[in-house]
Amino acid sequence: MASLNKIILVGNVGSDPEMRYTPNGKAVKSFSVATNRRYNTASGETREETDWFRINAWGKQAEQCNQFLTKGRQVYVEGRLHARTWEGQDGQTRTSLEVTSDRVLFLGKRTAGAPSEEGELEPEDLPFD
Repeated sequence: MASLNKIILVGNVGSDPEMRYTPNGKAVKSFSVATNRRYNTASGETREETDWFRINAWGKQAEQCNQFLTKGRQVYVEGRLHARTWEGQDGQTRTSLEVTSDRVLFLGKRTAGAPSEEGELEPEDLPFD
């Protein structure tokens, strides 16, 4: 039986991304993305939830993210979700969910004078509502 591990996120970059290289020279760009959800409680109160995702982009995609992503920039990310487990300083086992990106698109308007960006879309261009 076939299986599928795919996640699609549209959110805002939480901090300026960090670029690093593997020992064999492959680029890796890590950044966080925040997604928000607004909802009304049974009493009619409006609430907002924010979920944070750690994204890892590799190779040419990492280099493009390094060039165009900054804190606050809206971004579309497709990739696969995986768990990373480690032991904290207190001895407790911790787990975080991370996304290894297959595709990153830079959303929103460019700033004046910025170079054209490959893969730039407006939010209304996305294939869902």
